[in-house]
Amino acid sequence: MAAQKNPVTGPDFEVGVPMATFDGKGLLQGHVGDEAVLLARVGDEVLAVGGLCTHYGAELAHGIVVGDTVRCPWHHACFSLRTGEALGAPAFDSLQRWRVERRGDRMFVTGKMAADEQPATAPQHDASGQQGRIVIVGGGAAGFAAAEMLRRRQFAGEITMVSADQDGPCDRPNLSKDYLAGNAPEAWIPLRGPKFYARNKIDLQLRTTVERIDVDGRAVIAADGRVFPFDRLLVATGAEPVRLPIAGADGEHVFTLRSLADSRAIIERARNSQTAVVLGAGFIGLEVAAALRSRGLAVHVVAPEAYPLGAVLGSELGAFIRSLHEQHGVVFHMGATVVGIAAQTVTLNNGQVLDADLVVVGVGVKPRISLAADAGIAVDRGVLVNEFLESSVAGIFAAGDIAQWHDLDTAEARRVEHWVVAQRQGQIAAENMLGRRQPFLSVPFFWSEHYDVSIRYVGYARTWDAIEIDGSIADRDCLVGYRKDGKIVAVAAIGRDAQALDCEASMATHSRHGV
Repeated sequence: MAAQKNPVTGPDFEVGVPMATFDGKGLLQGHVGDEAVLLARVGDEVLAVGGLCTHYGAELAHGIVVGDTVRCPWHHACFSLRTGEALGAPAFDSLQRWRVERRGDRMFVTGKMAADEQPATAPQHDASGQQGRIVIVGGGAAGFAAAEMLRRRQFAGEITMVSADQDGPCDRPNLSKDYLAGNAPEAWIPLRGPKFYARNKIDLQLRTTVERIDVDGRAVIAADGRVFPFDRLLVATGAEPVRLPIAGADGEHVFTLRSLADSRAIIERARNSQTAVVLGAGFIGLEVAAALRSRGLAVHVVAPEAYPLGAVLGSELGAFIRSLHEQHGVVFHMGATVVGIAAQTVTLNNGQVLDADLVVVGVGVKPRISLAADAGIAVDRGVLVNEFLESSVAGIFAAGDIAQWHDLDTAEARRVEHWVVAQRQGQIAAENMLGRRQPFLSVPFFWSEHYDVSIRYVGYARTWDAIEIDGSIADRDCLVGYRKDGKIVAVAAIGRDAQALDCEASMATHSRHGV
């Protein structure tokens, strides 16, 4: 999605600001003309970069400084304050850098820095001398992020992306949010347009199903017989929606949501529907419910658990989310399951029959690991990888929803189905395919939108011993902590974006040092 255009705020940096303005602050939002600029204090230095995140346009001054990086308050993208580079997804475009001068006790921004004007401390990750063939199986978050990073690092060899989807890599989180609700045009959805792949010589093979991986022959074999040889391979096949084994689940008005084509189909069906039934009260199901309510449909949510998202966020936050949706007209049927789907109705196990012009099944996903397993690559609940995201077969890596790694901090096997995790794994896998040997240490993060409430979740907690609430969930101002074995392993934040960022930075520090 393109960054949103925000009106400039804060002081005019061309006329200067007193150094005292920084007292107690690490970040200061302002502008030069009609362009947003961020001043950031790093030790005794003041650095200037573009003031808006290149992902969705958040004001970076509401984020935090970690070392010589700035973190976005909305979706936790990470940028270098020295080079402007987007170091961590979900942002990929760099920030503009600006020149800063100190005159007496005032700071002035005097102009833009050229793209090739490198600071002395710029990292050197140039892989322009490397050749070879890299094949990426999968056109989702991890696959795109890997291909983009390979070219960003100037990898000079061949890159082929093989995807069964009919559309190129897209902004999947938006498919259940603004795009489905009708608030985002389709032009925002592709992560990059066709010219990006052509310009960067990324051979994007869409509508191509992979039949098998020939490990010994170092080749990917497509169902149509085409052969894609590789020197290094990234398996990023993602996950697929779970389909219910009940009568009527294959009806033409029954949908799952994973791809852009899926979202388009739901939108088309919704145009002539009055009532929708959503099966599942997870993040996708609830976001779909909110989107369909915004389109004016009557919406029912059916799920077997006691609280929406209770297994992920706990009963207190789950009850709040249910109340929020009920305020917008959603009707819940918790503790219920579906036993049959007819042309215009859904029947529950308690005998209740619901009208249903449209049914969306959102009961979870399962990793697509059969391709790897059939090739003899070690799998468990996912494709087993080491800290460098390399599989049991040298030169073959895995990233995204299918990657299962051993977390050194918790000593747990971990497989996380989050968009940002997949993107960051794709980036790290790319670095390691180029020989950098960089461990994946990123703290899991995701966000979820429910009408005018945003939830930021940092960390990982399959179970917890206690939940601690700082603030008020009802007032939409809280940090919910999930404690396991005496320490906070995850937090969910509403209205406390910077605090969520602080938690992420703290967890990352502990992970790096084995605390």
